Amino acid sequence: MMRRVAGWGPGILIALGLEVPAVVAQNPTIERPDTTRVPGSTSLGPLPGSGGTRGGAPSDLGTFLGGRPGPSVPRVPSSISEPGPGFAIPPGPGFTVPRVAPLAEGSPSGPLDVPAGAEDIGPPGGLTLDAAIERLVQENLDLRAQLHEIPKARADILTAGLRANPIFYADSQLIPYGTFSKARPGGPNQFDINISYPLDPSHKRQARTLVACQARIVLEAQYQDAVRQQIDRLYSAFVSILSARETVRYARASVSGLAQLLDKTQELQRAGESSRGDIERIKIQLNSARIGLADAEEALRNAKRSLTPLLRIPLSEAEALELRGAITDRAQPPPPGDDLIRIALACRPDLAAARLGIGLAEADVRLARAERFQDVYLLYQPYTFQNNTPFDARSAHSWALGVTVPMPLYNRNQGNIRRARVNVSQTQTQLAALELRIGTEVRQAEREYAMTRSAVAGIEQDILPGALRVRDETLRRYQQGETGFVDYVVAQREYNDIIRQYRDTQVRHRRSMLALNTAVGQRILP
Repeated sequence: MMRRVAGWGPGILIALGLEVPAVVAQNPTIERPDTTRVPGSTSLGPLPGSGGTRGGAPSDLGTFLGGRPGPSVPRVPSSISEPGPGFAIPPGPGFTVPRVAPLAEGSPSGPLDVPAGAEDIGPPGGLTLDAAIERLVQENLDLRAQLHEIPKARADILTAGLRANPIFYADSQLIPYGTFSKARPGGPNQFDINISYPLDPSHKRQARTLVACQARIVLEAQYQDAVRQQIDRLYSAFVSILSARETVRYARASVSGLAQLLDKTQELQRAGESSRGDIERIKIQLNSARIGLADAEEALRNAKRSLTPLLRIPLSEAEALELRGAITDRAQPPPPGDDLIRIALACRPDLAAARLGIGLAEADVRLARAERFQDVYLLYQPYTFQNNTPFDARSAHSWALGVTVPMPLYNRNQGNIRRARVNVSQTQTQLAALELRIGTEVRQAEREYAMTRSAVAGIEQDILPGALRVRDETLRRYQQGETGFVDYVVAQREYNDIIRQYRDTQVRHRRSMLALNTAVGQRILP
């Protein structure tokens, strides 16, 4: 039964840090590289479709909403009426899974032998691969850290959807130096209160919100791909432990066989059918096998330690952990290669992120087009007081209504619109390249699986039985005095080479099974 890799839910949210902006005073106005986002700004890889503008044309921070004195013109910078620049951030490096050196397979120096009986799959209560995957998704600290990118994206949606604040403005005009008189007329004194409210006829706020929503959807798909890659690392560690455990079993079988051979040779020596030199040679082989067994046991403990950072298991518990699983392939073959490619194109989360990135790029085009037009400012002046007391007249109260409309004679956002459109085409090209790369990965993984499966079957059916017969026949002839010890050593060495090849091919095939899962993006093999 096929199970989706990308179906696991997100882990528990832990903590969100608050970034304190740096304050620089009395310094020259020089652009500085953005160093505040380097340690952990984004960690899921480059955001597909994020190469557009993400903010539109540059704002005129030095302009004003009006240029002449009077009761209907608020003389304030237009920038204070716009939401803060928190959303218009450049695309960061994104989510990336830390690269870790591959685990080395244990390769003991002593001889190996095929043990009697079936492969040891571990105790019934041992950690299975399914349970390890569930724990990885819930407890892996790298995934927990990367999961914080999603609430950060939700915060970007909140920032993008903020409405501009109205502007309150109060002033007094025609205040004399001294007093007005008939000989020095002027005035009357005037006191104004007005409110300017920005209107968004091109719907820039909705376009910004759409871009932020699309970015969140892309990040969620990228997080699922980060889970897929971490599961691939768990696959490698799990197979390394099973391989090391099987190597220990082979090494113990070799020690047991050589110990029995030593006892038999000592009996032959007491009967005068064997020499003291043969006993010493077998003791050397036995001591070498014991050293190899100790080496294999240490390699097993070392392989278990790799689960500590992956599953957040204490080091002491990891060394004593028992796994339940097998190297031997007991599963049915996967579907044909074309079907696997179709499954990968439908299930791979990195491909889903790339497809969603096209929507992000198209939303960025709409944002760039909306940014062509600046806000329109509606002015309401509810209170104007004209002081006519110096002229022995009654003072007056009045109100005013006005509008400030930037005239769009020039498209200030032509370059950003063109850049956003080019980014859509670029994202589509990247998607096509990713589809080809995924198809190649699946085809290579499928061929590796088929080749190693055939190699394991060939060794089990043809090579291993023949090598075992040669070794046992040479041992029988040696014990009966028909051949010398050197012939037995040569036969044993050849047999050891076959056993190592068999074990390595089995491990390689088990890895190919799990690598096929990773390439397809779905659990199709156990």
